Amino acid sequence: MPRKLAFDRTLFVVIVVLCTVGLTMVYSASAVIGAEEYGSPYHFLIRQSLAMLVGFGAMAVMMRANYRAFGRGPIVYGLFAVTVVLLIAALASPAINDTHRWLRLGPLSLQPSELAKLVLILFLAWRLQREPKQVNNLGATLVPCLVLAGFVIFLVARQPDLGTALSLSMIVGVMFFAAGVKLRTLAALGAAGIVVMLLVSPIRGYQLERIFTFLDPQADPLGAGYQISQSMISIGTGGPAGRGLGEGQQKLFFLPYPHTDFIYAVIGEELGMLGTVPVAALFLVLMWRGLRIASRAPDLFGGYLACGITMCLVIQAMIHMGVALGMMPAKGLPLPFISYGGSSLVFGLMASGVLLNISQYSN
Repeated sequence: MPRKLAFDRTLFVVIVVLCTVGLTMVYSASAVIGAEEYGSPYHFLIRQSLAMLVGFGAMAVMMRANYRAFGRGPIVYGLFAVTVVLLIAALASPAINDTHRWLRLGPLSLQPSELAKLVLILFLAWRLQREPKQVNNLGATLVPCLVLAGFVIFLVARQPDLGTALSLSMIVGVMFFAAGVKLRTLAALGAAGIVVMLLVSPIRGYQLERIFTFLDPQADPLGAGYQISQSMISIGTGGPAGRGLGEGQQKLFFLPYPHTDFIYAVIGEELGMLGTVPVAALFLVLMWRGLRIASRAPDLFGGYLACGITMCLVIQAMIHMGVALGMMPAKGLPLPFISYGGSSLVFGLMASGVLLNISQYSN
């Protein structure tokens, strides 16, 4: 009798809990802004709820489809080409907040860099599993991977979105490591990549200012250090138990982007350590279950795909929380499943569907 396929229920519950926390905190962090700027305290809540419905629908589709169907050259290169076209179109579109990260589709908007994360992981998983004994061969494996991955990262950096470019670079490094690329080769490639990126997309004045601000945020607390200072005030005033859900003060036009880039700081102020620690713990559980799925995948393609998706979500969460805690320069990355943002939520849930799909075939 054939084995009945069953997905990883622990991982599924973690994702649902994170999305539930996200919906609650998006409303708490954005109600005042929504009422002030859009005439309704439910503006962001409604949009996030609709994105969540679409995301869970996409996740259900990904869970039912066999992940091996995506491991074909025409599909991989087709999705890669679509992603590149969308990234170029975003660069050519009108700027929003001095960046070219979004494509407007009537009342909707799409952030192609979110799709780029999933497609880049898919491409690397497919390419690395083709010749597993040649992963340290520059001509056969590394250069083709680096050229195409580097082009996507370059387009994202030009938006400019150095936070996402950094996370994509880290994903490439993690997947190379998982495939068996030697550490000295990784170090050399990383150093070369930094030099190339600085040459083709030099750091701008405000980005350099963020780096100096990170080193001493109190040097200019009302200027360059404002975001980090307000975030640390939010978390510091929350203490062990927080002010109470909905009672945060920093979100009242003090903390910039409280429902997106700094939602972890809002959690810290309103729920205290009783909120921030469990959220961080949930991402650790997600990493444990995801890497467990990767290690038990029935083939290299599934293993690399699961590893890439897992670490993509965890790396982004670590960067977001690190920024909120003043441990990293401001990057502008959303907290997966929690921050407001339709593209981030939909593609995050879609990627999770692929991960849950692979878990059904785990050994």
